Amino acid sequence: MAIKITFGIQKGGSSKTTTAGITAWMLAQEGYRVLAVDMDSQANLTDLLTQMDIEEFEGRTVLEAIKAGNPNEYIYRATDYLHVLPSDDYLSLLARYLYTEHPNDWNMVLRRVLSHVEDDYDYVIIDTPPSLGEPVITSLCASDYVVVLCESSKWAFTAIDRFLETVAHAQIHYNDSLKVAGVLRNLIDGRRSDSKAFAEIIGDKYSDIVFPQVVRRKAATGRISLNGFEDNAELTAAISEYKPFYEELMRRVGKVND
Repeated sequence: MAIKITFGIQKGGSSKTTTAGITAWMLAQEGYRVLAVDMDSQANLTDLLTQMDIEEFEGRTVLEAIKAGNPNEYIYRATDYLHVLPSDDYLSLLARYLYTEHPNDWNMVLRRVLSHVEDDYDYVIIDTPPSLGEPVITSLCASDYVVVLCESSKWAFTAIDRFLETVAHAQIHYNDSLKVAGVLRNLIDGRRSDSKAFAEIIGDKYSDIVFPQVVRRKAATGRISLNGFEDNAELTAAISEYKPFYEELMRRVGKVND
């Protein structure tokens, strides 16, 4: 059965998609069977992992999978080990669908959908939008772990508590097996004293769950959305900051034994 990990925070610009995408790619490179689920209507994870125009997935996305109750027909096979359940702009209609068709148990819909394929994968990586709305709640209710992303700013720092409150709500009412894998301090600019100071503040306040690794801002990582993972001359530099985080995440969630 797959280990399901959601990446989230309601603050935009915290590198949720990049981190989720790199994690999914690293897992696949190690031979794990990975399903990346794009729960953001911006569809940036879809773009990153497929390097295709999201319009090509119209009518074949996670929204259609949710409506069908089964994702099998909507999964795109990016590589032998990395598959994607894509998104597009129409995912913005998810809340309307959930409250119309599943008013009493809308929060568990994604969990039921993924149950059809969770034995086919070792890991399911879920990217979420910068909000505390239905896509995030359904993702938390479908997951075993959540990684909280935080870039080095006051607004991102203050968002952590509110996001953790949402996680706690999901744990108490819907998914008591959900665990916080940790808080990742991301996009830290080592040249700025305020950036380093916020990284230290976050580390002190959340010392019991924070990842010890601090991901520094790098231009090569920023360009990964343009260059992708295949035939990318900068790939080693682009993902280097994430390797210690990835290794620690695997220690915290447990590797899959084939």
